[in-house]
Amino acid sequence: MKKSSTAAQVIPFESTSSFEDELTSLLRAGARKMLQAAIEEEVEAYVTCHKGERDEQGHRLVVRNGHHPERSIQTGLGPIAVRKPKVNDKRTDDEGVRFQFQSSILPPYLKRTKSLEELVPWLYLRGISSGDFPQALQALLGEHTSGLSATSVVRLK
Repeated sequence: MKKSSTAAQVIPFESTSSFEDELTSLLRAGARKMLQAAIEEEVEAYVTCHKGERDEQGHRLVVRNGHHPERSIQTGLGPIAVRKPKVNDKRTDDEGVRFQFQSSILPPYLKRTKSLEELVPWLYLRGISSGDFPQALQALLGEHTSGLSATSVVRLK
């Protein structure tokens, strides 16, 4: 006797070729350049705003100090690498605590854009199981998508 299954059969998606095309590559490169330029401009504005503040020896209290290591941000275009500039802010408040530059564009622990985090519950509501998310997101965002394990998906939904 043959059993009939009413459940939909899940076929795993295996990419034999890359979905990367020239347009996507161009868009990702443009987004990276724009993001990097915006962050550099934000830091430059902060340093310029405080350029008149000096210590007893005449040294500036707020200066640029290289870059943090490159990190990748997951976006709808796929991962975008960015290097956040460092700022050495020697100013202190009344309690002696040093001020720190905090980027409004790129918060310290940002790993993925808000639009990507909003995509996860939507996909779940459409029937994608937690275990299938890494494959589904790789199909949508490119093969270098990482950081969204089944545990992360459960937490986000």
